[in-house]
Amino acid sequence: MLYNKEIPEFEERESVEVEELFGGRVVKVTTYGRLTQASYDSFSPDLDGLIEAHGNIRLIFEMIHFKGWTMGAAWEDLKLSCKHFNHIERIAIVGDKKWEKAMSTILKPITRAKVHYFDITDIEGATNWISEDL
Repeated sequence: MLYNKEIPEFEERESVEVEELFGGRVVKVTTYGRLTQASYDSFSPDLDGLIEAHGNIRLIFEMIHFKGWTMGAAWEDLKLSCKHFNHIERIAIVGDKKWEKAMSTILKPITRAKVHYFDITDIEGATNWISEDL
């Protein structure tokens, strides 16, 4: 997907898309707008199934015009993080805001996964990093 700051429909869009890459070993979660509890309800079962199938996975979390989490989504995120603490090997956070970059720094001490931030214009770099040694 091409990122364009000038496309207004991204500003109002609130959704999440999940894509399996590298035979299901990598999960790309692309978010638009604000994540809600319904967002987690839609992609958590897919994530659970891939972890069950592969043991460990890697995650690309791409944020397009991301506005954060609702309270219900924040709770679901915490539960998901605790549940899969040992099952996520790498997390590539892809965004375009300073607070999103800071989020990758805050995340590092609370996960066993290797975490790296990439600018939204470098999704190829994120994909290359996440797929190393697969």
